[in-house]
Amino acid sequence: MRFRTTCVVGVQWGDEGKGKIVDLLSREADVVVRFQGGGNAGHTVVRDGEKFVLHLIPSGVLHRGTTCVIGNGVVIDLVQLLEEIRDLGRRGIRVGSRNLLVSERAHVVMPYHKQLDALSEKAAASKIGTTQRGIGPCYADKAARKGIRVADLYNPTFFKNRLGALVEEKNKVLGALYGAPGLDADSIWMEYRRYAEQIESLVADTTCYVNEAIDGGKRVLFEGAQGSLLDIDFGTYPYVTSSNSDACGISAGAGVPPKKVGRIVGVAKAYCTRVGEGPFPTELNDELGKRIREIGHEYGATTGRPRRCGWFDLVASRHAVMINGIDELAITKLDVLDQLDEIKIGVAYELDGRRIDRIPVDVDALARCRPVYETFPGWKKDTSKARRFDALPKAAQRYLRAIEGALGVRVAMVSVGTDRMKTILRRTRIARIAAD
Repeated sequence: MRFRTTCVVGVQWGDEGKGKIVDLLSREADVVVRFQGGGNAGHTVVRDGEKFVLHLIPSGVLHRGTTCVIGNGVVIDLVQLLEEIRDLGRRGIRVGSRNLLVSERAHVVMPYHKQLDALSEKAAASKIGTTQRGIGPCYADKAARKGIRVADLYNPTFFKNRLGALVEEKNKVLGALYGAPGLDADSIWMEYRRYAEQIESLVADTTCYVNEAIDGGKRVLFEGAQGSLLDIDFGTYPYVTSSNSDACGISAGAGVPPKKVGRIVGVAKAYCTRVGEGPFPTELNDELGKRIREIGHEYGATTGRPRRCGWFDLVASRHAVMINGIDELAITKLDVLDQLDEIKIGVAYELDGRRIDRIPVDVDALARCRPVYETFPGWKKDTSKARRFDALPKAAQRYLRAIEGALGVRVAMVSVGTDRMKTILRRTRIARIAAD
């Protein structure tokens, strides 16, 4: 049986522009599912000149008739979720049980998670560069079987007893390791019971809901957060996020078996960025890197942190294509390169005097890698008005064809501006869905 499902994942270190691509594909989606990550993600969508930055709620919320699902693999900051719902309401987008469902199995980010995240990062000799929003500690508690799930909030006695034991333990850690004051379990219990009341109408068995939607022939779109190179298993560990941010995370994060996942769309910038710490072989630590950052407005949607900028990395992207089984590519921010005289692609690495074409597992080895570049002439023309691939400058076409040829994956969509209309759709299956 052929399922009408599509997954959108990042090919790089996140911030690839997945929000815009999900927004485009959501026009024909019945259900949009976020399957991993937390409020540290930031998907930016520009609609009719109005900018929306979404952290927990899938980008499909901007489309009427689409049901958004926050799956069990997401860790939810209820404070942030409620603020996001209120903000959308203030802007004319009403969020309720008709267009948003929250998994009863999802884990909740608690106040002690945020405090421990901030203190741990501050004290660390080798920093990871987290957003300090409690994501890592929440996933750590989930794995250690010490988490609190959304369903637990509706069993007041169980929740109170479990929270009391957990806060007692966390207070010992806060005091002994960081000399920080403890937290009050009773006040946290009352606060989160109030939050539970506010989201109760949204809480559902989303595993059954999503599987039944797929079995019923509905179009289901899975939305990943962060990027594949930040995946906890296949990314540049330990400089990664705390979940499976590639297509591998769909089954665990949404309860959908792999055979029900159809098309995989990878999203990559026409160049590359990274935020936080960790090796970045094609990084430009010069004025050109700064110039690309300013042209591309490369600052974190969640934190405002400046992103590190560099050239497109074929070695890292090839790794992402492999682990995701990517069928088609969406290339974003091509217009950012319009002003450059020449553009480079990292086609291989040089490690300790030898050429390699695979990304090393050892991050120290990756940090020693030097990129081997292929240089392309810039097109020095405005691409933002192009709506067909053949309307792009010939040099831009050659650049994109070099990427798809090296990765063995067709470029189905090209973004040439922030607004959803500034997108080139080539004649492929996924582009047809977006154009419908």
